[in-house]
Amino acid sequence: MTLSNDARTMTGGEAIVASLIANGVDRVFGIPGAQMYPLFDALQREGARIQTIGARHEQACAYMAFGQARSTGRPAVYSVVPGPGVLNTFGALCTAAGCNAPVLCITGQVPAPFIGRGRGHLHELPDQLGSLRGIVKWAARIERPADAPRILDEAFRQMLSGRPGPVAVEMAWDVMASSQHVRPLPGAEIAPAEAPQAGEVERAANLLRNARQPMIMVGGGAQHAAEEIRALAEALDAPVAALRSGRGIMPEDHPLGLSSYAARCLWPKIDVLIGIGSRLEMPYMRWAGMMDLVDRPQAPPHLIRIDIDPSEMLRLRPHAPIVADSAAGAGALLDALLRAKPDAARRPAIAAAKEEARAAIATVTPHVDYLAVIRETLPRDGIFVEELCQAGFASYFAYPVFAPRTYISAGYQGTLGFGFQTALGVKAAHPETPVISITGDGGFLFGVQELATAKQYGLNLVTVLFNNNAYGNVKRDQQVGFGGRLIGSELVNPDFMMLAASFGIEAHRVTSPEELKPVLAAALAADAPVLIEVTVDPADEVAPWPFIHPLQ
Repeated sequence: MTLSNDARTMTGGEAIVASLIANGVDRVFGIPGAQMYPLFDALQREGARIQTIGARHEQACAYMAFGQARSTGRPAVYSVVPGPGVLNTFGALCTAAGCNAPVLCITGQVPAPFIGRGRGHLHELPDQLGSLRGIVKWAARIERPADAPRILDEAFRQMLSGRPGPVAVEMAWDVMASSQHVRPLPGAEIAPAEAPQAGEVERAANLLRNARQPMIMVGGGAQHAAEEIRALAEALDAPVAALRSGRGIMPEDHPLGLSSYAARCLWPKIDVLIGIGSRLEMPYMRWAGMMDLVDRPQAPPHLIRIDIDPSEMLRLRPHAPIVADSAAGAGALLDALLRAKPDAARRPAIAAAKEEARAAIATVTPHVDYLAVIRETLPRDGIFVEELCQAGFASYFAYPVFAPRTYISAGYQGTLGFGFQTALGVKAAHPETPVISITGDGGFLFGVQELATAKQYGLNLVTVLFNNNAYGNVKRDQQVGFGGRLIGSELVNPDFMMLAASFGIEAHRVTSPEELKPVLAAALAADAPVLIEVTVDPADEVAPWPFIHPLQ
């Protein structure tokens, strides 16, 4: 199989692979199976141009693709068998949808004559396409090999146009193995987003001209707009904050870069909030109360939103909407602010809020101290992948982030167990960049088998495993809110040192931040995957939640 502009005979699997290559894909995460053999055979024969990384569970294929997409901003692809195989990836697809990550799922189907017949063919799932469409941005079936270039190009257009998101394609077992004349296409053309409307920009600019204490909050939809946002922030002397997905857009060691808790310290005096590429979960859910719906915020502060998705303006109605790409919208707003008058006294107040936050969060021991060691040891451009564990929650506000796409989270989905598997995809996409995955003992065991994947493919990830022998958050909630009646929250764990050794993985156990520092430095320098277990007594853990859900 070679790429050209001439029609030639291809199997369905070959046609899909040719279309992936035409769209710039150089890596696929996947597990072969009966319905997918023609695809994986084509991948094997094109191994010089497109790498295939296997895994030990379908969910890891999807999480690895998610990690690549989140850390690069570019499309990532995974492929698994249909039915139970693709269902095993739905948690990761939900995470990709929640984080607007451009992930392409390629799966199979029962033979075409059996689709919709309910005969119980191998891996048959009632309305698999409908199930996928309930989660992803767009999904389609490729009915003939000749249709693969057109449908794959449309998949890439859907992934990358407007608000990015995951998509899926399926192809029947017999169709994937059949051959047909196929005319390759050069790859999808992504139309640029429409320019911001002048009237919307001017309305927002008028609010800012009268503002004295504006603030900017950014989300994952603004990761590509760091330059424009920084210029806007400096023109306004407006601090910039993010909860998770927008972290690093403004470096937190910049005078205007805030942790989420420092932003909370300033919040009562803010008169205009500019939300850019963000759902604004922090002020209108976390700070307002997770059980109370706020969809029409009352001023103050006046709310300006810049978002490429017009439906966002209906979900949370701003006083001044700008429907536009984050970079274009921020740039247009800056151009309109010829008469902005920032408060010259704001920098000391912002610095004071940052110091107040630093002093307050120091109480979240021991995790704030461990996070400080990780931040000190990981280079500025190193990538940190969090997890749903006590250290992960604390990292929302206690781990400073200095560059875009260097803090990877599951966003609002909060998918326990995503972190280690996602970090493997991050490392595959950034082989020369130091990557640290932090995880808890509960979440790590969701995907522990992928230590084999790390070893097999030389994914030199450093994993810091915080072991408190519990689902720590659940246990604390049961102790505090349910009279100490524990159920399903205490864990009996393996010996993680012996477990790592069985996979051929270097492993270390530490009991303090001081012990972690030299071990972590050596692990980052090692040319191999490394597991570091941090033993933690739950009785010594201070809850991070007062700094994520501050009391009103």
